[in-house]
Amino acid sequence: MVTCCVGVTTYTPDDSGRITTTGGGLRKRRSCQPVHDFYGNDVSMKLIIEADGGSRGNPGVAGSGTVVYSENRERILREIAYVVGTRSTNNVAEYRGLIEGLRVARELGATEVEVFMDSKLVVEQMSGRWKIKHPDMKTLAMEARNLAGDIGRVTYTWIPREKNKAADHLSNVAMDAAAAGKPEGPIDDGTPVVSDMTDPTDATVTGVDKPTGEDLNCPTTKPATWNGATTDPTRLLLLRHGQTAMSAARQYSGRSNPELSELGQRQVQAAARKLAERGGIDVIVSSPLRRCVQTAGAAADQMGLEVRIIDDLIEADFGLWDGKTFSEAHESDPELHSRWLTDTSVAPPGGESLQQVHRRVKKARELIEKDYGAANVLVVSHVTPIKSILRQALDASPSFFKKTHLDLASLSIAEFYSDGPTCVRLFNDTSHLDS
Repeated sequence: MVTCCVGVTTYTPDDSGRITTTGGGLRKRRSCQPVHDFYGNDVSMKLIIEADGGSRGNPGVAGSGTVVYSENRERILREIAYVVGTRSTNNVAEYRGLIEGLRVARELGATEVEVFMDSKLVVEQMSGRWKIKHPDMKTLAMEARNLAGDIGRVTYTWIPREKNKAADHLSNVAMDAAAAGKPEGPIDDGTPVVSDMTDPTDATVTGVDKPTGEDLNCPTTKPATWNGATTDPTRLLLLRHGQTAMSAARQYSGRSNPELSELGQRQVQAAARKLAERGGIDVIVSSPLRRCVQTAGAAADQMGLEVRIIDDLIEADFGLWDGKTFSEAHESDPELHSRWLTDTSVAPPGGESLQQVHRRVKKARELIEKDYGAANVLVVSHVTPIKSILRQALDASPSFFKKTHLDLASLSIAEFYSDGPTCVRLFNDTSHLDS
């Protein structure tokens, strides 16, 4: 059994493989624990929390929603619509929803809690599987862990957004209140709550701007309805880096490491704003080269996330052709260059073939699926690796590399389902550059 300790909180896999948190040391008695006050600490109480959070603008008007249920969801014990602020991110709001739920559970004397959220980021970070590097997230996570430690046993489970409608409704009530000028804090003035609705599972709010993974879907029928998928996808948002001096000069730029040009910096800022507004991104991964790290960093700053470097997302190695234009490379060896253009097994002098690139990028894609599962992952890379991932999703022939074009700072979306199906949802979108 593997146990990982963070501060005073211990993360231990239970028999089902889920991570539970167990507070270390003696638990302090609190006046806000009515069950324990009357019956002592030997009485156990299990509660269920559903929590959600959203931000209109990300950062922008933000609110969280939380529903605390009895053990079998037979009774709603508490509903919380919490105004987070007017310049807060989606992730901060998600954490606030969790914290408020744990606070209530502790007050009610819970000794065991099951938490259900549609935020992959919060679930994975609180379960100890994903590192927390952003200072704001560290502070919120520590607050949540301290509450969980007081309770005793807490498990975290990811659920699709459609199964979290009650908390989603409350978060939108909170965002509406924030937009109307309500100060930060819980709303307790008779605002409509889940229990006032005819059917909490059908909770919907007109004009909802809840940035979650579902918002990244095209506004059409979900592919699972026609491709036979029975699982949620690993959704890869494929962002090509912005312009560099070498791309402006139309030079091969493989392992060379130029930084973004001034135009490139504006391009990636525009892409980052669009992605932040859409919301729902759980994690960012990037090629190790500077132009991609800068592009990923712009997105990370907008979203409050960290960037993970994956070496196999690096651009193709063009060998001796690196730094040459198309014409210069062709003139250096017309026969080899012509063969390279038509045969993906041919490598530039001192470089790697497109087949070699495809194999290592496939390994990177499989690593992302394994590590993050059903999540929205922003992948910042280069033209060749992005084409490779799209080719994998389409199950296309090697000619795909030569028959498609990707613009600088363009966005494409590919989905990979653990039970087999794949889907390309977007290709070479540059609409964010129009402004």
